[in-house]
Amino acid sequence: MNDQINVKELPPSPSVELLEELSNNDLNDLCDATDDAIEGGGGFGWIALPNRERLEGYWRGVLAMPARTLFVARLDGVICGTCQLWKPPAQNEAQAHAVQLTTNFVAPWARGHGLAKMLLEQAEAAALDDEFAVINLDVRETHTDAIKLYESMGYVQFGAHPYSVRLPDQIVKSFYYYKVIDPAAVEQEV
Repeated sequence: MNDQINVKELPPSPSVELLEELSNNDLNDLCDATDDAIEGGGGFGWIALPNRERLEGYWRGVLAMPARTLFVARLDGVICGTCQLWKPPAQNEAQAHAVQLTTNFVAPWARGHGLAKMLLEQAEAAALDDEFAVINLDVRETHTDAIKLYESMGYVQFGAHPYSVRLPDQIVKSFYYYKVIDPAAVEQEV
């Protein structure tokens, strides 16, 4: 008699969702994914790994701020990436039509499943639902895969900052992009 069980391996299950509450498991996943992204060179501002308490405080703070909307990517239920929409302050009427996309990453172990594109699509849909017309973002020149994704999804580069990021051994340029998600809202009368 054969004691082995014949198990059919299921394909990975990628998903993206708006995160409004933070369970202990989600917080742990977020911190682990962030650590992996920082170690992989995509630390959205961090160069060295922050201690766990600081990182947990950061993610709790994101959810506590009404001006931020956090989307998470999951692979087989485990959070492995994020992006945020930062809404402009209420008194900034001149730029009330534009939202900033930031902290957009997928941990290296979860790449290759379409999650980066799914995060971007979800963020764009939410921004449009919130009546924003434009999404702005910046990206380091070293993040070539992210640049390819942004450009393939219609983001337009409008500038570069040659001294944007200072790493221990180099200065890295950042590129600035925008995408019009509601053309009617930005059309100018002639």
